Amino acid sequence: MAAPSTPLKNTVKGYATYMGREGHYAFLLHRLTGLGVLLFLTIHILDTATVYFYPSLYQHAIELYRATPFMLGEIGLLFAVIYHGVNGLRIAVTDMWLPKRWAIEKQRQAVRITLVVAILLWAPGALVMFYNMLLHNFHVDLLAFLPFGK
Repeated sequence: MAAPSTPLKNTVKGYATYMGREGHYAFLLHRLTGLGVLLFLTIHILDTATVYFYPSLYQHAIELYRATPFMLGEIGLLFAVIYHGVNGLRIAVTDMWLPKRWAIEKQRQAVRITLVVAILLWAPGALVMFYNMLLHNFHVDLLAFLPFGK
């Protein structure tokens, strides 16, 4: 006898097996970035609340966040916030002002443009954050290697 199907199981199976194109991937990326931002906000609210009740625990959390994995996570968080916002604007514009001109090719193009815009907005901040991570965690100053360096 087969195991009973649940809505969560069906949803996960559908996400994993459906081989859509740009729209499917935009949908998944929008969901994942939204969940990532929600997870960050939850953790941020909880650890900031400790500043009043347990200052030593808050200080420990700040030290932990300076570790390399957390700094890489912040770079990913920056992308999540930017992509989620830009894609949300695309969805709003499509739903509010362009529903009569909706065509699959135009939507595919809009999804690609959204991803390119998000990457272009994310890249400068990611580079600065990555540079600071290298400088503070590994004491590597990349600017010293440039001809016009410090």
